Amino acid sequence: MQPPLVLFDLDNTLVDRRGTLADWTAGFTAQHGLGDEDQANVLDMVAERAYPFTFDVIRTRYRLPMSTAELWRAYCTDIAALVSCQAEVLDGLEELRAAGWRVGVATNGAVDIQRAKLRATGITESVDGVFVSEEADARKPQTRHFALAAARCGTVLSDGGWMVGDNPVNDIGGGRSAGLNTIWIGNGRSWPPDAPEPDHTAPHARAAIDLLLLHSAGDTRTTT
Repeated sequence: MQPPLVLFDLDNTLVDRRGTLADWTAGFTAQHGLGDEDQANVLDMVAERAYPFTFDVIRTRYRLPMSTAELWRAYCTDIAALVSCQAEVLDGLEELRAAGWRVGVATNGAVDIQRAKLRATGITESVDGVFVSEEADARKPQTRHFALAAARCGTVLSDGGWMVGDNPVNDIGGGRSAGLNTIWIGNGRSWPPDAPEPDHTAPHARAAIDLLLLHSAGDTRTTT
């Protein structure tokens, strides 16, 4: 029997991307003498998708003296210094592995920034494998993304498993299409009324881990 697989989304699942970006944007705009409206615009741009080309747009719009490459490197360094993963979540990842789970991270994004966050938070050492979409141009909700993430953990999708994430389309819809059971991280939100529901909901990653530990122990009396 193969060890059970669970894949976790990174941003706003294992780490607080929204809060980290807000803190970074405040510091970035203050550093470059930009106003409140500029701060809101920069936050919108990096929240949508943070890649080097995003910083090319920012550099051009605000006539910044640094090169795009310098801005991107500084962003990766600064975000890594700001981001954190709660100790109870890191402990939970280790508990899952001790209970026989294969634990992985399946995340969209640029390799530089996602790997920097994973290293800085200690998540890299707490999981069996990581797949970042830019590594093979395979973004969630594509099934290929989940297949590559499973492979990084030494298993295959046909063996089944779980996907845990906050995005109803990328994580829950994509995970379901890939044949995985799903846990949605609500973060205080309500599930979209027209979307097929996840197998479970949880308020945060630690609660999702506890559900999985109960599942592996054969306890089916879990609630959402």
